[in-house]
Amino acid sequence: MPCLQTFTRALARPAGPAMRHLQPSSTAVSLPSIQRQLYSSKHPKGFEPPTAEELEELRDRAQEFTRRVITKEVAANTDKSDAFPNEIWPKLGEAGFLGITVDEDIGGLGMGYQAHSVVMEEISRASGSIGLSYAVHSQVCVNQLQLNGSPEQKKKHLPGLIAGTSIGALAMSESGAGSDVVSMRTTAKAVNGGYLINGSKMWITNGPDADLIIVFAKTRPDAGSKGITAFLVEAKTEGFSCARKLDKMGMRGSNTGELMFDNVFVPTGHVLGMVNDGVRLLMEGLDLERIVFSAGPLGIMQAAFDVAAAYSHQRKQFGQPIAHNQLIQGKLADMYTKLQASRAYTYATAKHLDEQGVIRTQDCAGSILYAAERATECSLDCIQLLGGMGYVEEMPASRLLRDAKLYEIGAGTSEIRRMVIGRVFNKEYANA
Repeated sequence: MPCLQTFTRALARPAGPAMRHLQPSSTAVSLPSIQRQLYSSKHPKGFEPPTAEELEELRDRAQEFTRRVITKEVAANTDKSDAFPNEIWPKLGEAGFLGITVDEDIGGLGMGYQAHSVVMEEISRASGSIGLSYAVHSQVCVNQLQLNGSPEQKKKHLPGLIAGTSIGALAMSESGAGSDVVSMRTTAKAVNGGYLINGSKMWITNGPDADLIIVFAKTRPDAGSKGITAFLVEAKTEGFSCARKLDKMGMRGSNTGELMFDNVFVPTGHVLGMVNDGVRLLMEGLDLERIVFSAGPLGIMQAAFDVAAAYSHQRKQFGQPIAHNQLIQGKLADMYTKLQASRAYTYATAKHLDEQGVIRTQDCAGSILYAAERATECSLDCIQLLGGMGYVEEMPASRLLRDAKLYEIGAGTSEIRRMVIGRVFNKEYANA
């Protein structure tokens, strides 16, 4: 498969019979200046929104990649062994998938959130756990560095992260500070030349494997949300350790750990963004994260439908395929409709951001809220349609359910997402 760097360079050439240059939509061209500024601040340099045809070509290439690299056997073994197949990282890098939203002059593809969602969906369709680790690396870590890193930080860290020779993570949550992030207890005390970080982080995806971790810590413990700072911490730094790898119900193989910081010295040049501005950086990142992460449940739903539709047309009872029974047809119809509704919401939200540069917090939260809950429902329906075969491990149905459930918890629980949406309405209708 040609690498995606080649793909994007082809898009930049003058229009030919097979492909034309990406052009901004008329909506994007007519943006007021304030929206154009926001548009450029969340996208790579020179970004232009893709056409539907270009996104479909990207989807075809992602599917070709997963057929070759993330086979059914790889997905099943990743779950059973609870170990990430680390040989996949450089292959993802070679394909161009690890730097989708990164500037081209650094080695990225210079694309947007629709493109990232397409690749996330297809990888998650092949393996939910590989998809989760992929998104944490390429969106939560790499995109944060792309948006908020200094030129020096980008030059030092992004090439390895994009190539897949270095693995990224983000450490925000603690055992006593999950949804209530401001209550975190990890501190960063200013010392000569930098900071000393002390504390621990919990439920950190890619934590056991990461080479670079974006760590949030309190630089002014008495200042609440105004006293948290983001730092770039290299795993080789003295005082850093992974205390344990967590044994999870699902997303097995997407390695998750508890991280410890014991007088970890971080130079001043490793501050990401501005000192005491970590909460703003984090919350803006969460909106973008939720868009891309909502494609994870889409992939799981598609996989569940693939399994259930094929099995119900192969399995015969009473002399005919069980899919000829109306109750079975009804379940398949419901699964398909939930998938398509979820997909429409996710990609409409991503398209709005790509073409208009506007982040709608309620839709970032809403798209993953809806997709995550529908994915759990579709996975349960998949098990039911398979009957006894749905309850044995030789079929992927139970893995799909266990993987789907994570998306109702990670990146903000369903309850928190509903609160986020409700608070937007509180502000919107404050003077009603």
